[in-house]
Amino acid sequence: MQIRPASRSADAEPIWAILEPTIRAAETYTLPADMPREQALAYWFAPQHEVFAAEEDDRILGTYFLQPNQEGAGSHVANCGYVTAPWATGRGVARAMCGHSLARAGERGFRAMQFNFVVSTNEPAVHLWRSFGFEIVGRLPGAFHHPNLGFVDALVMYRSLLGG
Repeated sequence: MQIRPASRSADAEPIWAILEPTIRAAETYTLPADMPREQALAYWFAPQHEVFAAEEDDRILGTYFLQPNQEGAGSHVANCGYVTAPWATGRGVARAMCGHSLARAGERGFRAMQFNFVVSTNEPAVHLWRSFGFEIVGRLPGAFHHPNLGFVDALVMYRSLLGG
């Protein structure tokens, strides 16, 4: 598997094929479940997002974006969004993307990474982020309206990128 910069023009279709089921399921992202293709791609490829694709045998298995978590005085903290293709789960795609994003964030000079809104019921993601050293630094009670489970908590997760 390789992780490479994604191109909106060349990668829009395979990335939409990954984003659409996640958006429609409405279980992990706060995006509208009926978000149209062009709006979703505009969000994913927003100007502040550096977008990557995880690829194997010329097939995109996952995608992530890296951006500053905040502007100005908070711009030294990175933020990411990750999506793995439903047909590629369990193959280490998210793990590879997280490792890549941490390295890339360090290359760009970020001092930390923060995930602002991890749905607490997304246990595989919570477990994975914790395995990379992220800590739960906040809990937002009932902040996410899960389509099957009702109101569930969202977590704020944080990890320093500074050595020592």
